[in-house]
Amino acid sequence: MEKGSCVGRRRGLGYFHRRPCPPIRLDLTLMEALAAELRPHLGKYGFLLRPEHTLPYECDGSTAYRSAPQAVALPRSTAEVARVVRACAAAGVPFTARGAGTGLSGGATPIEGGVVISLAGMNRVLEVNPAERTARCQTGVVNLEISRATAPFGLFFAPDPSSQSACTLGGNIAENSGGPHCFKLGATTSHILEVTVVLDDGEVVVLSEDDAGYDLVGLFVGSEGTLGIATEATVRLLPVPETVETLLAPFAGLVPACEAVSRIVAAGTVPVAMEMLDAATIEVVEAGIGAGYPKDAGAVLLLELDGAKPAVARQRADVDRILDECGALEIRVAHDAAERELLWRGRKFAFGAMGRISTDLYVQDGVVPRSALPEAIAEVERIGKRHDLRVANVFHAGDGNLHPCISYDGRDPDEKARVMAASHELLSLCVRLGGVLSGEHGVGIEKRDSLDLLFGEDDLEAMRRVRDAWNRQGLLNPGKILPVRSGCGEPRATLPDSGMPGRVAAIPGAWI
Repeated sequence: MEKGSCVGRRRGLGYFHRRPCPPIRLDLTLMEALAAELRPHLGKYGFLLRPEHTLPYECDGSTAYRSAPQAVALPRSTAEVARVVRACAAAGVPFTARGAGTGLSGGATPIEGGVVISLAGMNRVLEVNPAERTARCQTGVVNLEISRATAPFGLFFAPDPSSQSACTLGGNIAENSGGPHCFKLGATTSHILEVTVVLDDGEVVVLSEDDAGYDLVGLFVGSEGTLGIATEATVRLLPVPETVETLLAPFAGLVPACEAVSRIVAAGTVPVAMEMLDAATIEVVEAGIGAGYPKDAGAVLLLELDGAKPAVARQRADVDRILDECGALEIRVAHDAAERELLWRGRKFAFGAMGRISTDLYVQDGVVPRSALPEAIAEVERIGKRHDLRVANVFHAGDGNLHPCISYDGRDPDEKARVMAASHELLSLCVRLGGVLSGEHGVGIEKRDSLDLLFGEDDLEAMRRVRDAWNRQGLLNPGKILPVRSGCGEPRATLPDSGMPGRVAAIPGAWI
């Protein structure tokens, strides 16, 4: 294929019989054959088979969905990824790419077993071009390391998920990740200029935003590993702003805080970030991190302004006025970088802090219009009470991206079932209020079977045809994003503990 080209043979969709298929189970002989083929190229420890070695790859950050792979490949270059893919494709073995495993929708969970291709070892910033404000990176590089590598040039990488210190560039590309600062700066898709992709048969292509024709980079970003595996990417960098002001405004409750957010945006002010935490989240964050949030507040609004000093001063005057008119109990300003970092630490580590109160956490990312935030938050609380669940709220208030956090015990089947029922109601709520199913976590397994809340069958069929043009054997991260039809055209297994598709236990392997 030419550079930027990806459209090749398209597998016929055929007719799908409405009868169940058995789960895919790959025998030990096949896995050992792959190991014998690949270890000479990946190294002695580059292809793992033993269950105790594959078990850590059975889920991502969403522990509600678990399915162990039968092998894990650890390539360190695009050529090695392509070699693994060619071997899997020739053997008919499904394969799933994985970065740091911080995703929250089950996107990196290998629900059909097979091989997980971990890109964690491909973690280098290959080149920084300050003049062009770009960096070329392997996709296993940790998000925050890009900004650290480019800081000496006065530049940074804008997407900043809460897992920024752990998540990888490849995961950001797969899920089109956002973060608090995407309200002004945009999600990952706004910052990817070029991406090297290993296709489903091992062919390597380069997709670029400079290519004529369809925007294949835009199509690929957010495809959750179902169209190919990104191994390198050239990212857009932004200059570090001249001035940054971080404010914390506590309120008596969420409703006046949400009103302040709407009025700030309506006034024409565009903060780089506007984050909201409710009382339940404040309690957990202060107990675990001590970020300095007032414990008696019903909600806090964390707001950040950036830009040229005169512009920030004008924005600050408008923001202070609106916050005061909406009933802010005080307006606290970070006086230095250490105070700013502490305030953001409370927000960034809120999910982790909730580990103090439960064994498991379920986090959603549905989106509603800003004007619907008060109604949405009130209904989230009612859904939690109806299912007898503890729900805390922390969300990107600027763009209406909700993050209801349900703390639960995953060892309790009844409680887990109630969490799953509540999650579907939460997604339905977002759609009913004029929103969408996902703002940044992706569809993965979590929202896959709720996609028909938003799309009709014709829409879903069009998406399937696009996927099948790239994913011709159906081996690339099977069972993700699109609803799985219960027929032999798209085989499915069933997770016994969640009712979700695909647990296949790791098979006994050789000594590694």
